[in-house]
Amino acid sequence: MWPMTASGEWRCAATDVPPGRTAKFRLECAGRTLEGFIVNHDGRYHAYVNRCAHVGTPLDLWPNEFFTEDGRALICATHGAIYEPATGLCTEGPCVGDALDPLPLRRDGDTLIVACPPA
Repeated sequence: MWPMTASGEWRCAATDVPPGRTAKFRLECAGRTLEGFIVNHDGRYHAYVNRCAHVGTPLDLWPNEFFTEDGRALICATHGAIYEPATGLCTEGPCVGDALDPLPLRRDGDTLIVACPPA
C-alpha cells in the first residue's frame, strides 16, 4: 500500500502495476480517508473505491487480492460479487447491475495519478 498524499492525489509508476495486477492506496478527500485501488486489465488502467456495491465492505479480504482466479474479473471476497475490470459493472452475485465507484485517473508520462472524486 502506498502512503497518502496531502494534495488529495495518489501517484505511482505505471510499471508498478503490470497487466493483471492491482495496487491499493488511500486518499485524503474532504477530511475523510478513502481507500481505493488501481487495476491494470489488458494493459488499461482503471481506479475504483475499494467498496463492494452490495454492502459496502472492501472487496479484498486478503490485501490487494482483487482478481478472480482466472484473472478475468474482479471479485468481492465477502459475498462473491463479480465485476468487470474495465467498467466496474457487477455482472454476477448479489449486486448485478450496480457498479463500483470509479475514481479519476490520469497518466502523466510513466506516472499514474488518482484523484479524489468530484464533490
